[in-house]
Amino acid sequence: MESLRIGEFDLFPGEKRKIELPVAKLYTDANVSLPVHIIRAKKPGPTVFISAAVHGDELNGIEIIRRLISQKNFKISRGTLIAVPMVNVYGVVNQSRYMPDRRDLNRCFPGSAKGSLAGRVAHIFLNEIVKHCDYGIDLHTGAIHRSNLPQIRADMSDEETKLLAEVFGVPVILNANLRDGSLREAAVKLKTKVLLYEAGEALRFDEFSIRAGIKGILNILHHLNMVHKSSSKKKMIEPFIANGSQWLRANASGIVHNKVALGDHIAKGQLLAEIGSPYGDIIDLVKANRSGILIGKQNIPLVQEGEAMFHIAYFSEANEEIAEQIETAQELLLPEMDSN
Repeated sequence: MESLRIGEFDLFPGEKRKIELPVAKLYTDANVSLPVHIIRAKKPGPTVFISAAVHGDELNGIEIIRRLISQKNFKISRGTLIAVPMVNVYGVVNQSRYMPDRRDLNRCFPGSAKGSLAGRVAHIFLNEIVKHCDYGIDLHTGAIHRSNLPQIRADMSDEETKLLAEVFGVPVILNANLRDGSLREAAVKLKTKVLLYEAGEALRFDEFSIRAGIKGILNILHHLNMVHKSSSKKKMIEPFIANGSQWLRANASGIVHNKVALGDHIAKGQLLAEIGSPYGDIIDLVKANRSGILIGKQNIPLVQEGEAMFHIAYFSEANEEIAEQIETAQELLLPEMDSN
């Protein structure tokens, strides 16, 4: 194994190190850097990056990485792991999805060394981190006031990526096309296989989403022979690949009374929510137009006409079976808490 150079730092086999990768300065003259945690085994193997907070208000991924690398028994036996808990440091500081220039960092790849601030951050992350990696796991949550059921989004037309998505071990997988300017698109052009993990809500920790993310990353690292398998024999979660998905939108503006929860089996024609007026009148009923599984929903109990409310995934398998797997995953990852 050769040394790995990131920025001005040389990382050698067997080395474990935290570095600060300079990005830019604020107008206060304060330096802003990307925190990077590198773990290199002595034996050669794949190089994997784990990234979080590409959108600065998506905090679950930060906690997933923090818990993962702080585990006392966590050790890489082969290859290299590069963990970047805050890609959009500016957004984390300001509790904002966007960069200070109001750009979405995940639409600015591959970026440019002389472009906008978002473009420069994208360029640094892509060239200093992603280009070294064979695989990547990018951690996300739903937008503000929206929650996502833990799910993997990936290009299922690529056989190796499809296998990795299944190995990750969450019940729902969405076949997601590459979006222009996204990290996934830029990574694919560098021959890096990337999974996108979506779970939880912006600016909130969700324990189920965090534990599912940690477990999924460990599943991937074990599959790549980078960590030793845990001795515990927990039931494996069977993933289901969605044929498609759709957001249902409000046909009226008003106060929302939800009737369903994330992970629920939704039947065609089922009542999902009532939209009422401030005077107590029911203005509209939101009903499912197809059967499926609820994988995303708006949380704020207020809605404007045309606003997305419920994200439903459609499967060829029986929805009841998928709902049972989601319930099983929750039971495995969220054991009963101590009474005290």
